[in-house]
Amino acid sequence: MSPQSIAVVGATNRPNSVGLAVFNNILKGGYQGVLYPVNPRAKSVQSVKAYPSLTDIPDEVDLAVIIVPAKAVCSVLEEAGQKQIKGAIIITAGFKEGGGSEGIKLENQLKEVAKKHGIRLVGPNCLGVTNNAGDVRMNASFATKMPKPGNIAFISQSGALCTAVLDFAEGRDVGFSKFISFGNKADVSEIDLLRYLKDDPDTDVILMYLEDISNGREFLETAREITWETRKPMLAIKSGRSAEGARAAASHTGSLAGSDSAYDAIFHQSGILRVEGIDELFNQAIAFAQQPIPRSNRIAIITNAGGPGIMATDAAVRHDLKIASFTEETKQKLKENLPPTASVNNPVDVIGDATHERYESSLRHILNDDNVDGAIVILTPQAMTDIKETAEVIPQVAAETDKPVLCSFMGVADVSEGIRHLEKKHIPNYSFPESAVRSMAAMARYGGLMSLDRRRVRRMAADRDTASVIISNKLTDKDSYYMPEKEANEILQCYGFPVLKSVLIKNESEVDEAAEEIVFPAAMKICSSDIIHKFDAGGVKLKIKTVEQARKAYKEIIENAHKFDPSAKIDGVIIERMAKRGVEVILGAVRDPEFGPICMFGLGGTFVEAIKDVTFRLAPMWEVSAEIMIRKIKAYNILKGVRGTPPSDIDAIKDCLLRLSQMLSDNPEIAELDINPLIVYSEGNGCVVADSRILLKTCQKSSSEENEPAVEEVNEKEFAMI
Repeated sequence: MSPQSIAVVGATNRPNSVGLAVFNNILKGGYQGVLYPVNPRAKSVQSVKAYPSLTDIPDEVDLAVIIVPAKAVCSVLEEAGQKQIKGAIIITAGFKEGGGSEGIKLENQLKEVAKKHGIRLVGPNCLGVTNNAGDVRMNASFATKMPKPGNIAFISQSGALCTAVLDFAEGRDVGFSKFISFGNKADVSEIDLLRYLKDDPDTDVILMYLEDISNGREFLETAREITWETRKPMLAIKSGRSAEGARAAASHTGSLAGSDSAYDAIFHQSGILRVEGIDELFNQAIAFAQQPIPRSNRIAIITNAGGPGIMATDAAVRHDLKIASFTEETKQKLKENLPPTASVNNPVDVIGDATHERYESSLRHILNDDNVDGAIVILTPQAMTDIKETAEVIPQVAAETDKPVLCSFMGVADVSEGIRHLEKKHIPNYSFPESAVRSMAAMARYGGLMSLDRRRVRRMAADRDTASVIISNKLTDKDSYYMPEKEANEILQCYGFPVLKSVLIKNESEVDEAAEEIVFPAAMKICSSDIIHKFDAGGVKLKIKTVEQARKAYKEIIENAHKFDPSAKIDGVIIERMAKRGVEVILGAVRDPEFGPICMFGLGGTFVEAIKDVTFRLAPMWEVSAEIMIRKIKAYNILKGVRGTPPSDIDAIKDCLLRLSQMLSDNPEIAELDINPLIVYSEGNGCVVADSRILLKTCQKSSSEENEPAVEEVNEKEFAMI
């Protein structure tokens, strides 16, 4: 990133070539080191003496930028090894990105050569690297221009996107500390770059465009360090949100979870804010780079037009911001400086004929209010509006406080001079109020992350050995095994889940004796590893109140099961006491092949796949992660209690989520799991597992799990002290 000497292999005088573009960018971009063009057929490149090969350069070289045909890259890298060059940027394409076997083979060879010589390389198939630090000023890329200096770093897997982003950023007057296209990441990955940027003194905000993540666990831990230790905001675009179609799965969780769910979980747990597109990325990046983080989410809005003020208010509510309530003292001061027709409530309408003095006094009084955490200033160009003067006073007032101020000078031509002044003074401006609100909301969310009570992973008492033996026995001579409720509950009991007492009836003669052990009313369910969805097979009977009804239910369930799947192996029928009514939620798990175990939580029942009101987190999780999982579902208000119903026992749900997280971490054979429903009772009265199923598979740990950091165990006494 900061070489004292660079060799450009493939530098050329040929017009419109990448080799010429890269060499010129380094040469004319202000680079402070020594530059060597390497070209066996040229005496000089852009009047700089050229060398036939890397080994012909008489001096030490820190970095090789390689722009030669793909088949020649490995031999050039061998020369770099002989020259003891320790860094390389490979611009050349034609490797694994094409999907062909030849390209994959070439990239594997590339990795072997780099590893043999201890060379760290960026690429191949990348735009290049830009370092805007004053003592470096390196533009080792074929971008059309050197970006202006700034405190934002941008890393991207896509080189083509980078060129568009640079042009977009120039139009928004955004500068960069580092701008890195890392392409196929044959060696240096987004994780390596994040580690570097974590300690980079020139970078305050990190932006990412990602198509995949090399190692989910390692990425998570690195990003967490940046969020909670270095406290640098990170914003990411992750492509590939949409699913091509739901896959067949043995659980509701399996059909709902996908790679995008894993990415969402990683971003949530690491403090990364996920954005939808380039415009939103830069809208928020500018706010983070130029304004302080709000203490909370209470905002004030100042406007000279009612309509935009209402639009901003509506957007604020949608994005979980609170419209601040002013103190009576603030309202009185506003009244003294505003005409009688003005509104002194939030949003403050300073009226269409507002002068800059009116804006200045209103903004100052509002920012001095302890109930306000940030302000959005809206201006519409009207005949009486002194736009430039208003733009001049806003930065003056903002400099007196540690609260963020965002502006929306609406329009293009009439407000252009005012916008230029705001940007010069580092006050972000947005064409429309909704964009300003979204950026303020992102800052408030990030501020909320900073205030989280982060805790260690909590381990609970569990009979791990018994669970392991049960699982091993089920997978003897099998690659996979579906555990119906009776068997699944044995595993859950090992981890302290509240399961209902049940009895397995293997034939009709056992109904009477089994019924005596269960207090009516009871539920009866088919028990078969071949029948996953019991309701679909007519394999469930509820509200059974007598032994006679139990006998009848047994016959019907067995008949229905045979009709549904004549080849199904039927173990019998479970009879268990019916759980009391409560709120039904679902706990689930799926083991992602890339990222390992993922926990799911949401509103339960048979329609969970249709409603999709669920959240995901990677296991093992912090206790605070379980709390956030519960709060983030849309049906959270139901759990808090609505229309006379008491609040649910949310602590009991959290306890079960943490037990689930631990169970998944302990047992890599658990591929999919559903606890649906988990019936939750009123606050303080716990919950109960009403149905469960587990899919086991003999599988290796994911690559992420292999590098998973050790879980810090906390016993109950220690946890109470925490």
